[in-house]
Amino acid sequence: MRLFRLTSSPALLLPVLLLLAGASASCSRKTISFNSQPDAAGQLAAAPDSLTTTADTAAAPTLGGKQVTLSKEQERAARSKERAAQRKPKKKKNIFLNEPIKKGYTKSGQKGKRQEVEIFYYLRTFRQPDPMALAVYYYNPRKRKVFKATGELNPATDKVMHGPYKKMRGGKVIETGFFAYGTRHLRWEKLTPDNILTAKTHYERGFPRDANVTYYDADRKQLKEVIPYLNGQMEGDYVRFLATGKREWEGQFENGKRVGEWINYWGFRNLKDRRHYVYGYGESGYEPEVKEPVLLKEYNRNGVLIYEKDKLDNREKGK
Repeated sequence: MRLFRLTSSPALLLPVLLLLAGASASCSRKTISFNSQPDAAGQLAAAPDSLTTTADTAAAPTLGGKQVTLSKEQERAARSKERAAQRKPKKKKNIFLNEPIKKGYTKSGQKGKRQEVEIFYYLRTFRQPDPMALAVYYYNPRKRKVFKATGELNPATDKVMHGPYKKMRGGKVIETGFFAYGTRHLRWEKLTPDNILTAKTHYERGFPRDANVTYYDADRKQLKEVIPYLNGQMEGDYVRFLATGKREWEGQFENGKRVGEWINYWGFRNLKDRRHYVYGYGESGYEPEVKEPVLLKEYNRNGVLIYEKDKLDNREKGK
């Protein structure tokens, strides 16, 4: 076979190059650019290489907004505000009538409808109650019980009641009120377990608001007798004093009748417990009145118990 030599004449090379280019184009695979746009002939648009479009990025907010410059005073104020928000608030101390108080409670009886719970407050710092007060109440932490005082309180063991008071029976509130330095203060209410109000009394440091108070002197400084009244009949704590200022009698009225324990005192000054006789009346003023009280206890001149009902009788020896 003979080989033909191509000449370098341009006129002869042009047809050959065009022929080779056409053959190569027909044999090569056509590629589509992802950045190409559809032409006027209706070719399919190329798929974009991103999920965002120009419209999306134009509308999206920018993170590089205008920077705000704070002054040193503003920075300090901001840091102080942040620290204050992180700081835990301090618990406020319980205060009543400008006196610091502490919370306490007692329980009595078995669990259930008959269990009684008392929630109350007492003075953190001991203060001896007014000796002329009608009735003084205190809490003994060791015995976990609230008592009605019969003499001066012991600073080492007795906590003077002071602040709100609530008594519940079977989870239901049956009595509410306030104490002030051991005495009943402001409004006291008694309720049934069905939340029906049965009694309401107003006190001022132990004295009923409607009490009939008498004095030995014209200056009304030497107290003689306090007869409590509510709605026109005797209700509440009763007390009578000797001319020396010492207590002679104390007890309670309910519904116009004597109830509970009534105590008669010796008139001596040198006894811490000056009780002489302790008499017992009915438990409720809504039952028939006990005409003749029962002698429960008797003490001699030295404050020694010489008689206790059904337990002790040394009255012949004590005389």
